[in-house]
Amino acid sequence: MTRTLITGMSGAGKSTLLAELARRGHDVVDTDYDGWTLPDGDWDEPRMAALLAQMKELFVSGTVANQGLFYDRFDHVVLLSAPLGVLLERVAKRCGNPYGNSERDRAEIERYLREVEPLLRRGATLELDGRRSLTDLADVVERLHRR
Repeated sequence: MTRTLITGMSGAGKSTLLAELARRGHDVVDTDYDGWTLPDGDWDEPRMAALLAQMKELFVSGTVANQGLFYDRFDHVVLLSAPLGVLLERVAKRCGNPYGNSERDRAEIERYLREVEPLLRRGATLELDGRRSLTDLADVVERLHRR
């Protein structure tokens, strides 16, 4: 039984990877949707605590300021990373999530890459290049999850 957090900057491929893992039959929660984050952008701590107490095998994705409070309840914290140009290109093209469409959002992504990603890197148990193929990323994460 394993719980894995997939984290990283907007555009790194978290939601895409999570969708592939769901397609492969895994239980997943994308915290960008369905009320997992509060208006301040943090995870709803009681709800996340209840989820992690209930689910012993799960993939969760998201990047929020209070995620470190939950690291001890994950077996793995996987950081997906990519260069700024890749992140900006991806957020400009994606559907279903408007974040990244404005100049302000793009400046924020650049700042987060400088300031937040190093913090994520320190808490990660594995870093993967988000430019790898989706199949390769899902295979690697599945193997890690099974260990």
